[in-house]
Amino acid sequence: MSQGRRSPVGLSAAARRSITVPLYTLLFLIGVATAIVWVPALTIVDRSRSGVRAALRCGLFFVYYLGIEVVGIAAAFAVWCVRWLRPGVTPEQYQRWNLALEHTWGQALLAGSQRIFGFRIEVEGTQAVASGPMLLLLRHASVADTLLAAHAISKPYGWSFRYVMKRELLWDPCIDIVGLRVPNYFVDRASDDPASEVEAVRELMQGLSDSEGILIYPEGTRFTIAKRERILGRLEAQPSPNLERSRRLQNVLPPRLGGSLALLDANPGLDAVFCAHEGFDSAGTFWDLWTGCLVDRRIRVCFWRIPFSEIPKDFDGRVEWLFDQWDRVDAWVGQVKREAAGE
Repeated sequence: MSQGRRSPVGLSAAARRSITVPLYTLLFLIGVATAIVWVPALTIVDRSRSGVRAALRCGLFFVYYLGIEVVGIAAAFAVWCVRWLRPGVTPEQYQRWNLALEHTWGQALLAGSQRIFGFRIEVEGTQAVASGPMLLLLRHASVADTLLAAHAISKPYGWSFRYVMKRELLWDPCIDIVGLRVPNYFVDRASDDPASEVEAVRELMQGLSDSEGILIYPEGTRFTIAKRERILGRLEAQPSPNLERSRRLQNVLPPRLGGSLALLDANPGLDAVFCAHEGFDSAGTFWDLWTGCLVDRRIRVCFWRIPFSEIPKDFDGRVEWLFDQWDRVDAWVGQVKREAAGE
């Protein structure tokens, strides 16, 4: 069975979509119909606030997001109809159409977010992602960083990714509908059978084309100080051989080894690319957006590439190598934060 169609544990896709599709559509229509009320109201809120004024931007962003969802749902339905009504459509063609939808949705969402909030993205190390399939290991600090690959890699260079994402994202209807049509895997982090989750991630390495890569967030969840402390507490209670390595990390969470090591073990020859970024950290919640954390923000992104030949082949070597690279991610983020504080 294609990983893109693999049914996650919990509500069936039909039951989930019977909730999310009408809800998102209704909220969008309400947002548009009541704009004559909330636009002036949020404008007044902004004028009454000191500092960064982001209330109206937040309102515009959420209506824009809902609009992108509605358009995406309609486009996904149109693609589905064409598949069944047009003779001769191959599974490969259908997958390409859905990948194009996935890319377009991500690019439109990020472009609209940039226009509304005025943040800018500066990328260094673009030569690391300009050629060849890759295993992309990306720092996770916000929902917004899930769009970085579409912006910095898929759009300029045409690469597609098989994503390893958390199952909760299936409550976004566009991710749910299109994301399950193409080879992605949505991890159940509360699964009673973690070995099967790891194996499903490993299977993503099968049948990769020359224009595909795999994207995983080794931390497994977005970084916060509170989460870092909880993870260290669990490692201390076990105890874990990776405790001291994990304590060194100040700006990122320790990597979860299961999925990353499974992909490295099944890797047929892909280079590893690491992505560090800073600037999205403060955009983890609605309250963060409301306080203006993204307004005119400078988002910095850095890629670097490790050739397949330099990736250790033994388990212990890979664990040490992964922590060494995550040390580098941590150091880069810390340096950028210090530079920003000094501006």
